[in-house]
Amino acid sequence: METREILKSLREQHRLTQAQLAEKVMVTRQAVSRWETGETQPNTETLKLLSREFGVTINTLLGSPRQLVCQCCGMPISEDGYVSREPDGSFNEDYCKWCYAEGLFTYDSKDALLDYLVAHMPNPEQLSDEERRRSFDGYLSLLKHWAE
Repeated sequence: METREILKSLREQHRLTQAQLAEKVMVTRQAVSRWETGETQPNTETLKLLSREFGVTINTLLGSPRQLVCQCCGMPISEDGYVSREPDGSFNEDYCKWCYAEGLFTYDSKDALLDYLVAHMPNPEQLSDEERRRSFDGYLSLLKHWAE
């Protein structure tokens, strides 16, 4: 779906008129109309307001153009319900809800996360804990949160 279709669908699901949505996000009714026809798109600040109003990520509003990946644990984030939130309730698309919530990280260090992964992730290849730890560490080191 395109942004225009997503915005119209969400507005209708929430039983809002264009004028009511415009008032909620502080734009004109004509601006909402132009978004829904595809003539224009909301700016970044307005996308944040729409995200909060509809309870979806900006990525979802834009038609999910990118695959979100937690920048702490590396898990693909396939649903908005898995995306972390800031203390003000806004989405933080960089992290999953298990690694970051309400402004706090779950793991104090990469070693703490590595300990968790070695203890809980499946090991179908029967690798040693040290081999698995090295493999996880190599991947985690590529992520924004752990990049050195």
